[in-house]
Amino acid sequence: MTEQFDLCDHLSQAETHEVLNQPTPLDPFNTYTSDKALQYWTTVFGGDFAEEKLIEFGQRCGGDLIEAGFLANENKPEFHTHDRFGRRVDLVKFHPSYHQLMKAAIAAGMHSLPWEQTGPGAHVARAAMEYQYFQADAGSGCPLTMTFAAVPALRHSPALAKEWLPRILSHEYDERNIPYFEKQGVTLGMAMTEKQGGSDVRANTTRAYPKAEGGNGHEYEVVGHKWFCSAPMCDAFLVLAQTESGLSCFLMPRWRDDGSKNQFYIQRLKNKLGNISNASSEVEFRGAQAWLVGEEGRGVRTIIEMVSMTRFDCMVGSSALMRAAVAQAIHHTSGRSVFGKKLHEQPLMQNVLADLAIEAEAALAMSMRVGFALDHLDDEQQALFARITTAVGKYWICKRAPQMIVEAMECIGGVGYVEESLLPRLYREAPVNAIWEGSGNVQCLDVLRAINKEPAVLQAFLAELDKALGHYPSYDHYIADLRTELANHDGIEYRCRKVVEMMALALQASILICDGEQGIAEAFVKSRIVGQSGYQFGTLPEGINYLAILKRAQPAG
Repeated sequence: MTEQFDLCDHLSQAETHEVLNQPTPLDPFNTYTSDKALQYWTTVFGGDFAEEKLIEFGQRCGGDLIEAGFLANENKPEFHTHDRFGRRVDLVKFHPSYHQLMKAAIAAGMHSLPWEQTGPGAHVARAAMEYQYFQADAGSGCPLTMTFAAVPALRHSPALAKEWLPRILSHEYDERNIPYFEKQGVTLGMAMTEKQGGSDVRANTTRAYPKAEGGNGHEYEVVGHKWFCSAPMCDAFLVLAQTESGLSCFLMPRWRDDGSKNQFYIQRLKNKLGNISNASSEVEFRGAQAWLVGEEGRGVRTIIEMVSMTRFDCMVGSSALMRAAVAQAIHHTSGRSVFGKKLHEQPLMQNVLADLAIEAEAALAMSMRVGFALDHLDDEQQALFARITTAVGKYWICKRAPQMIVEAMECIGGVGYVEESLLPRLYREAPVNAIWEGSGNVQCLDVLRAINKEPAVLQAFLAELDKALGHYPSYDHYIADLRTELANHDGIEYRCRKVVEMMALALQASILICDGEQGIAEAFVKSRIVGQSGYQFGTLPEGINYLAILKRAQPAG
């Protein structure tokens, strides 16, 4: 009887074990004040004038917007073709967390800062905002990027710019499904690619017909389709369509100027690998109202600055995903022990984490350097440099992100593979920036086209690399080898990826040598320029001050 009583008493202890050796969550934290590298590069390239704004925004990006990001991705956008009375509405409904994210970013001016505060550091400061925001949610960053990037294109049409820019630059976010002219603030999307052409937009078959005399700022009727139209609840879209003069750019509102629904029909939403919070759709235009932006037949010329801005945001966005991953990995390993030591005190883990940290900071430095060039486009050398480097940077950073993020996930282990962790979302998100705004091959071929069309862009790029000569013999040899590769035109298209990779690594090294911390620059040169001993992260050579690198990358309280 006593033994039975003792057993029952033992079974009444419901808890089977105490949870030990698990780190605390990283969030809530401030994504700006916790990130030494971000503060450093923002200051180096002149964006620290906005420090107070960046700190305030960082508190939200590492706080309530982190949770909003999870909710916006757990609750997919829903497409409703008709209302309950049978009227066609083409409505996409989002979880309230999506609107919370959008409202916070627009209120902070993430979509508008360089257009409102022109001058040194504006693009850099905005990049620092975006870098933080994408760590909370990258999907909703898509319409924010498109709204931001549409401004240079719209300026090709003074009449349209006068009517639309005040609403685009407004800090008011209005989610309502009503005509644009009833709103204080609007968002813009883009609809460029079609089924038969993809990145080859000159193969587009969508056509635009002038309603009267036609011309810049005048009304047209558009008939056709688009294969990818992201954020279809934006208030208007920049659309490419053919006219008698060739491919042209148009501004197409979702509501006509008489207050009726435009002939803009959503066919379905894409079921994507990642980027879940952002709706991406297939659309058809059945005589949709639109206005010509710029000249007929000059559509590519009209959108070229816009493309540069969206590619820049791909660089910043992928850099942000990399930072989020390495921050989670370093934080987790500092709070978990194996074999009698903290994980981040194990030599091999230190090698991996330091390698990841070097990669993340190099991506950030490269992005901020391009931001500096965008802030100084009145300087011919900076404009030429930006023209080629957005393609080089987008190719390289967006390619590196997926591999780096999966390595960070492995550092965390099984708990990094479950959906409650941030890492699965980062990993699913990582490939999209390499695909959107021109895939890797498109970027590499664009580098070749830029060099062939305007050789001065290559001279501007090489002049930037030459600034770092004389510090490391291995770097000097690397630049000589790069010049040899560039001078050899035989099979250059076949070798293009190799050449652009060399350009990217050389540029990252140059920036780190000229403007970075010496320990980071030295580690980058030894591991990327001299050559790594392996193809995976965690193959840093000996003689690198990895402890200092880890201390710099550790998310600070």
